[in-house]
Amino acid sequence: MAAEHGHTPTIKPYLLVFAALVVLTIVTWGVALVDFGWANDVIALTIAVTKMLLVILFFMHVRHSTRLTKLTALAGFLWLAIMLLVTMSDYLTRGSQLLPVLGK
Repeated sequence: MAAEHGHTPTIKPYLLVFAALVVLTIVTWGVALVDFGWANDVIALTIAVTKMLLVILFFMHVRHSTRLTKLTALAGFLWLAIMLLVTMSDYLTRGSQLLPVLGK
């Protein structure tokens, strides 16, 4: 299917992306062993979003797809960002329940 769009896939990008996913998985495991306080969730989500983008762009072939496919993938990503924003805004506005987490 990618060849229809003028791009012939080779194995090298797949191996590089696979290696990056393995490294990011090991980094995720290493970060889980260290207490970064409030930044644990931010670090974990950053790594997860990076891995998600690699899978979407390379393994799902969105990188070499039509504009409509890219727009659809972007819409899904924006929806995920909205859901995370709403979830975090709810979590951060819980008042006194958050104080023990922040150490106050």
